[in-house]
Amino acid sequence: MVQALPPPPATLRPTLDGARQTPRSPAEVWAARQWINDMAPRLARYVPDADRRQTLLARIHQEASLAGLPPSLVLSVIQVESAFRAEAVSSAGAVGLMQIMPFWIRELGLPADDLKDPIRNLRYGCTILAHYLAVEDGDLTRALARYNGSLGKTWYPERVMRALARRWTPAAPGLPERLTADR
Repeated sequence: MVQALPPPPATLRPTLDGARQTPRSPAEVWAARQWINDMAPRLARYVPDADRRQTLLARIHQEASLAGLPPSLVLSVIQVESAFRAEAVSSAGAVGLMQIMPFWIRELGLPADDLKDPIRNLRYGCTILAHYLAVEDGDLTRALARYNGSLGKTWYPERVMRALARRWTPAAPGLPERLTADR
């Protein structure tokens, strides 16, 4: 017997509604390709296979864009959380690239969702991070601390921002980068 899941918390509804896919303009498609080309050599250290790297970057860009997040910020979170290991499981039980806690399946997904699946994990992680950014009125430090479960502490946001500054900040000046969710 299939049991219906309870509705997601009301605070998540704006984030979920805002994550609808809309047609992308040619300029957005071009910017995405430029970003992927810029990030691919940087990701080679973590993902040696070129095809897998391109696929992962395209998906990261897509999921980040759907959630209104800078794709480079998502790369930074993944580097800090799992070092790009899709099979990673933390001592606290967080799973996958973006280290999603399994309770989020009850809140956002379906019981059959596999958090080790990079595509599913990215969807969850970007949605959760965008939600926390919206809850914190664009305060990236507080949103990142919430994401990590360390609200009130700055060590985690500092690690993510260090990774962003050192490895994932786009080289091309025309690439769009935002540090607030589009809400």
